[in-house]
Amino acid sequence: MFDKLEDLLIRFEEIMGELQEPDVVNDQARFRSLMKEQNDLVPIVEAYKEYKTCNETIDDSLSMLEDESDEEMRELLKEELSDARKRLEELEHEMKILLLPKDPNDDKNVIVEIRAGAGGDEAALFAAEIYRMYIHYAERRRWKCEMISLNENGIGGFKEVVFMISGQGAYSRLKYESGVHRVQRVPETESGGRIHTSTITVAIMPEAEEVDVQIDMNDCKFDVFRASGNGGQCVNTTDSAVRLTHLPTGIVISCQDEKSQLKNKDKALKVLRARLYELEQEKQHDAETEARRSQVGTGDRSEKIRTYNFPQGRVTDHRIKLTLHKLDTILNGDLDEIIDSLIAADQAAKLANMQEN
Repeated sequence: MFDKLEDLLIRFEEIMGELQEPDVVNDQARFRSLMKEQNDLVPIVEAYKEYKTCNETIDDSLSMLEDESDEEMRELLKEELSDARKRLEELEHEMKILLLPKDPNDDKNVIVEIRAGAGGDEAALFAAEIYRMYIHYAERRRWKCEMISLNENGIGGFKEVVFMISGQGAYSRLKYESGVHRVQRVPETESGGRIHTSTITVAIMPEAEEVDVQIDMNDCKFDVFRASGNGGQCVNTTDSAVRLTHLPTGIVISCQDEKSQLKNKDKALKVLRARLYELEQEKQHDAETEARRSQVGTGDRSEKIRTYNFPQGRVTDHRIKLTLHKLDTILNGDLDEIIDSLIAADQAAKLANMQEN
């Protein structure tokens, strides 16, 4: 580990030197690449430098203890030694986590698909609530949200909603949300007061760039139709909505949020690109079964990941057996405690997997 850390420190210093060169500033592509590499290295380099300082502190304290006879001074040195050793252990654990292979998609924006599952109208109403939960969470982190398509059920519920969340590290935090979300509550339409269980599925896909996925436009069939539902004057009176069919895979995407047919076509292609990228990722995951096993549910949309129990006011994440009695605040976008716990569990599983191998 320490050989790798030394190599990263040398590389960091090389980058700092390169960024001072006049030629680099004139080459914007290279400048951006170096700046990104520098930013990625800063946390691990700072931790390693502090680790080395702690080691020096320990050596100095031990050396001074050998020569010091004053009891009060010896107590101060022992306290300093104890603090440095404790911090050294913490830094070693931090550096192991920082050295874990980084998910190349972590910095990407995400396309979120929420679909009502079992439970009819109640599932659609819950899908709308989970959509709002993610919107609130995005607002807390100052991320941007953009609607792509929406299929409502007429009573305020969503049969399906697709939207984009753009912001630094969006995928790194939201990737754990893919899967089946279950709600247990008494529906407003239930006269007998019985608790019903409904489900929705959430899919979190990294936004794929054109360099990630090449789409042959000959494989795409576009149909235009008149948008339905709520909208401005033009939305329901022109053929602005777009249905995209990808012939090789059979994927169908409808987009009608924009008044412009061209903009709807562009959004549909974004969703298609993300879905094709996800299919490719799934193939790689299947090929790397051991790595897949070490992850804390990041992608399998058939996995039941979380239950929202309204009568008890609790939310339970089944993957890490975490239960929080703060349903209202979670539905209002307070997701950090759950997501931080999932990230910590995922990192611990990956560290354990690396040690086994």
